[in-house]
Amino acid sequence: MTYHVYVLHSEKFDKIYVGMTSDLERRVFAHNNLPKGWTKSFRPWKLIGY
Repeated sequence: MTYHVYVLHSEKFDKIYVGMTSDLERRVFAHNNLPKGWTKSFRPWKLIGY
């Protein structure tokens, strides 16, 4: 299984988030749509690197 390290940016709050996942598309969707978690407070997130 391949894993990706990814970098998200919240332009609205000028925050950076770094994570790791085996399903990049699903994970970015989760950061922007799931109802809980640290990243919820800083939406929207844009994928800026992986």
